Amino acid sequence: MIKQISLFLENKKGRLAHVCRILGNEKINIRALSIADTTNFGVLRLIVDNPEKAHDVLKEHNFAVSTTEVLAMEVSDTPGGLAGALERLDTAGINLEYMYAFLGKTSQGALVVIRVENPLEAIPVIRESGIKILEGDQVYSL
Repeated sequence: MIKQISLFLENKKGRLAHVCRILGNEKINIRALSIADTTNFGVLRLIVDNPEKAHDVLKEHNFAVSTTEVLAMEVSDTPGGLAGALERLDTAGINLEYMYAFLGKTSQGALVVIRVENPLEAIPVIRESGIKILEGDQVYSL
C-alpha cells in the first residue's frame, strides 16, 4: 500500500497553484494527482515522494489534510488491460471507491492508483490474478 495525501481546496483562482508551490518549495515531488470539484470546493488527492513531510507542511499552511492508504497497480498497457483488472476485483466482490492514472509509467505496463473498501482483502485478489502491486518505495521513487 502507498500513502495518498488528500486535502480540501476552496474553489478559488490560484489555490491549486498555491499547494503546488508549497510542495515545490519544500522539494516534495508530485508523482500523481487527481482533483474533483464542486461549486464551492475541491478534493485534491496526491501521491508524492515524501507523504509524511507533505502532510505536515500542508497542515502548517492551514489546509484540511489527511493521509489515506491506497494501492498502486501495474496493469497491462493494452486495450482491455484495465478492464481485466477491474473485473477481477468485481468478481471477488471488492468495491472500487475511486481510481486515477499515474503520471509515470513502468517499463511493462500502465500504473493506476485505486482506493478500495478493504485493501487487505484486495491485495491477494490482485496478486493472484497476475497484476503487480507496487510498494511505497517503488512509487515514491518513480
